[in-house]
Amino acid sequence: MSRARQDRVLGLLARTPEWTTAAELADAVGVTPRSIRSYVTAINARVPDGVAIESGPQGYRAGADVAAAQRAGGVEAGTPRDRLHRLVRAVLAAPDGIDVFETADLFHVSPATLDADLARVRALLGGTELVLERTAARARLRGTEMAQRRLLSRLAHDETEDGAFDLDALRRALGEDSIGAAAFGPFKADLVAGLTELGYFVNEFGIGDVMMHVAIAADRVARDHGLDEAGMSEGGEAAVRIEALIDRLSIAHLGVSFGTGDLRHLAALVQSRVVAPGAAEPAAVIRERLDPEVEDAVRDVVARAAAEFQVDIDHEDFVLRLALHVQNLRLRAQEQAWSRNPLTRSLKTTYPMIFEVAVFISDGLRGLLGISLMDDEIAYIAMHVGGRLERSRRAGTVLSATIVCPGYYELHELLRSSIAQSLGQAVTVVGVETRVDPDWASIDTDLVLTTIDPPVPGDRFVRIQPFLTEADVERVQAAAGRVRRGRRLARLRAELERYFAADAFVHGLTAAEGEEGVITRLGALLVRQGVIDDDYVQRTLERERLSSTAFSDALAVPHALGMTATRTAIAVGIADPSIPWGDGRVQVVAMVAFSESDRAAFQTVFEQLVEVFSERDSVQRIVRKGTTFGAFLDELVAVVDG
Repeated sequence: MSRARQDRVLGLLARTPEWTTAAELADAVGVTPRSIRSYVTAINARVPDGVAIESGPQGYRAGADVAAAQRAGGVEAGTPRDRLHRLVRAVLAAPDGIDVFETADLFHVSPATLDADLARVRALLGGTELVLERTAARARLRGTEMAQRRLLSRLAHDETEDGAFDLDALRRALGEDSIGAAAFGPFKADLVAGLTELGYFVNEFGIGDVMMHVAIAADRVARDHGLDEAGMSEGGEAAVRIEALIDRLSIAHLGVSFGTGDLRHLAALVQSRVVAPGAAEPAAVIRERLDPEVEDAVRDVVARAAAEFQVDIDHEDFVLRLALHVQNLRLRAQEQAWSRNPLTRSLKTTYPMIFEVAVFISDGLRGLLGISLMDDEIAYIAMHVGGRLERSRRAGTVLSATIVCPGYYELHELLRSSIAQSLGQAVTVVGVETRVDPDWASIDTDLVLTTIDPPVPGDRFVRIQPFLTEADVERVQAAAGRVRRGRRLARLRAELERYFAADAFVHGLTAAEGEEGVITRLGALLVRQGVIDDDYVQRTLERERLSSTAFSDALAVPHALGMTATRTAIAVGIADPSIPWGDGRVQVVAMVAFSESDRAAFQTVFEQLVEVFSERDSVQRIVRKGTTFGAFLDELVAVVDG
């Protein structure tokens, strides 16, 4: 039974509060409903005293212990993958190698099975600078201590599917006799506090990765496998302070005294993955730490991204801090030591436009970094971009409101003050009507917050009390959300009806075609219309290789970097059942060709299309009924209109 598919079912249910049928889960995972029932049974077995997934007449939904079941994931005991990990740990722990026959007896398998496992170990060692040697009955690893630690790091990452730090999974990778939670909890807390005292911002998403390497270092040093200081360069005054902090904490919490080589290695990891300059650190100080080549490359690609996507990111502070991140990223790229990001999936699904800007930036930095980036590293760049855009994004979502509150003393002023205090980030009050019979037709703000009943009800009218209550606040927030979503989808409907065409619609995509086959097929339809050329199709394939364009659990939006189409158009393919795409599966593929003249449409189409297809019920409705182009467009418009 596939643990990866179990985890996918668990993740799908964890992200939605609604009931999901076995058939819907089967479509999303690419198995039969019968397999889904088996997966649910296995998942619930992870938490014997709880309920990870509830079952009912309407299907399945996440139970109270879903988080515990996710933490209990990783490599299933007794499986070939588990045996492979045990074998790697065994050869790493034995400098003189292992006896194949004794190890086979210990694992309760035949020598032939262990020989097959050793062949799988050799395959795992590709690109690690490690070699598995076999002499008669003995097998041993040859390679540097750093290469062996990287192999342990890979095992630990295999145990934690979502990139979050999981001490239990780490102990499974290192062995159950490694250091436990009682030591690592206080170590992590004191490390964060110490780095903060040194004036750094601490990246909590990266601290788990550093803790993993601290655990590996402690485990290896305890086995007399420390790093040679000759291979570790000095890191300057800042590194020395971090080394002293790690040295003090490792002795106090772990009972391990690291040598100079290990301290320099761990301090370099902290500097490249965890810390950023504090808010008070001036630009001149940050620039002193930057390689001019890195700064120039980042400055160039940020300027191009700002122009390409028309986003407000070309600012000095943003460029310098992103350049410092990229400088550290280049060090990680040189060592093939990537940082995991537990927010990758949610960033990609919720902020596809921001993620797309990050993909553009990472592609522009390929020459500097010497390698394409994985999604987790692209997600960190997306977090930089999103942080810069947050102010303008918030400003664009604040709605105007008029208060209708018949005058009685200063009642309307008190109400206005309460609204500003409780709802200032969602609405801004631009007018107050104190008449009992206002001219309702003349009020043209986004929302009307009224203490009296309006003559005609509507979505923008919200009835509130003269003295604002928590229930009033919730109603206003809900109404504001409906207005914002209605506007977005109204813009989407207007755009989609322009860009879809009957001769660019395919029903019946199959898994056998593969991602490149589907892109080529849909691209050919747009080439035939004269919208794009074959070069655009090739650049779409290149964009897909950079990072999967599956932005939700149902939708992929392949496209090229660069808006070179003669006009904006969308070719749509429907798959029923779902087909593999990236690390997941999709049922709708919308290949989008954007033109330079339609830059403004890019964000509307891109983000709102992802939003529509993030709603499971909408997806199923469109896929089941949209067997022809006319039916597809009718259902899509109906979903947009609500």
